[in-house]
Amino acid sequence: MTYILAIDQGTSSSRAILFDADMRPAFSSQQEFTQHFPQSGWVEHDGEEIWASVLAVVRGVMQKASCGPADIAAIGITNQRETTLIWDRVTGVPIHNAIVWQDRRTAPFCDSLRAAGHGPEITAKTGLLIDSYFSATKVNWLLEHVPGARVQAQKGALLFGTMDSYLIWKLTEGVSHLTDATNAARTMLYDITKGCWDDEICGLLDIPQCLLPEVRDCASDFGTTGLFGGSIPILGVAGDQQAATIGQACFVPGMLKSTYGTGCFALLNTGDTLVQSQNRMLGTIAYQFDGKPTYALEGSIFIAGAVVQWLRDGLGIIQQASEVADMAASADPTQSLYLVPAFTGLGAPYWDAECRGAVFGLTRNSGPKEFAKAALQSVGYQTRDLLMAMLDDMGAVGPAVLRVDGGMTASDWTMQFLADILGAPVDRPQVLETTALGVAWLAGSRAGIYPDKAGFAKTWALEQRFEPQMPVDTRDTLYAGWKDAVRRALG
Repeated sequence: MTYILAIDQGTSSSRAILFDADMRPAFSSQQEFTQHFPQSGWVEHDGEEIWASVLAVVRGVMQKASCGPADIAAIGITNQRETTLIWDRVTGVPIHNAIVWQDRRTAPFCDSLRAAGHGPEITAKTGLLIDSYFSATKVNWLLEHVPGARVQAQKGALLFGTMDSYLIWKLTEGVSHLTDATNAARTMLYDITKGCWDDEICGLLDIPQCLLPEVRDCASDFGTTGLFGGSIPILGVAGDQQAATIGQACFVPGMLKSTYGTGCFALLNTGDTLVQSQNRMLGTIAYQFDGKPTYALEGSIFIAGAVVQWLRDGLGIIQQASEVADMAASADPTQSLYLVPAFTGLGAPYWDAECRGAVFGLTRNSGPKEFAKAALQSVGYQTRDLLMAMLDDMGAVGPAVLRVDGGMTASDWTMQFLADILGAPVDRPQVLETTALGVAWLAGSRAGIYPDKAGFAKTWALEQRFEPQMPVDTRDTLYAGWKDAVRRALG
């Protein structure tokens, strides 16, 4: 049996999935790791704990499959994007915990950059808005706040990477300091039209370019690992949301996917055109093959599945995530509770780092079921915010079909509400592991055992389509209530 190994290094856990020769997930292993919250709005991960978790899940999945390195044709890596780590070039030891994409500590610095008028230039080059979400200001913070880091960086003694780069470096035992175009595009340091690190932005943020990894196509040679008993090439890399876009076979301009994990991320393929959004959407690279990028509009919701974690870990009103949909279905239909889950600020299209969560419409009869319903509905409302902004940017009339993936899509109740509030069909694929599938296909096609792009697109299969059933006036009334709630939270 020949397998492709997909390493999916996420925000709350690391997973390893072995895909068989027919691109079906055959074996998997998963391990959670610690979330660190040093201050309000700060989120960190221990890089060495993440590395240990990756080693553990790879060894675990190989043991489950009773396979050795000779049975694995290639490795694909997908990762939580923007999360920022700097480590010692010789020892590989991180100089500080990784600063996670959700972290807001650099928001004041971002405010000063915008106030100084740097926003238009940075957006024109990177497609991104100045925000602490992206890696650039996190790198600056580490160099400024870790004693001796700036001097060491200027000497070339340190390396920066998002989690893909760190894993590649560790897997190749320090041989490869590389990333792919999709991850580079999320740093706010990479010119996505010229395809290079930008001298002016690096200078503005005082980031030495010797810190930065070499950028390659999504399907490329990223080196070889010998840590699992034999040599296995690493042939595919993509940031998690772009990997899901690939896994959903959204290869035609106008195709749209939305992934529901810790956050929610919608990407709309715009082909070889980098659309300049008028609605605070992001321009980014969807994927890059043969040196040619394909662009996308992206909208990011910081809190999606994390709102269910909050119900469980923060409020304690559920024991496990699977309970939420049944609770929502049995909530009092006469109550209109709105939860704005701005726990770490609001993402697109609002981009307000200082906004915090709020609940509106509480009555004496509001209880756990109503909170569960409001939590799930908040994901649908935020998705509609994104979809309407994207359609406006594209000059499109009427909603498109939305392909969905991620943990929350297993809930029929949530997906039906999503279709209802969007007024658009929602397609759930047979393979929900689209993020891992995307990089498995990248690596497998590069290795010559999986089909080309057109052949892969033909394998996409629908599991269930959710058609909108809600009356238009009900949909509009509910969404107007959401917009009012957001306005109050922002105010």
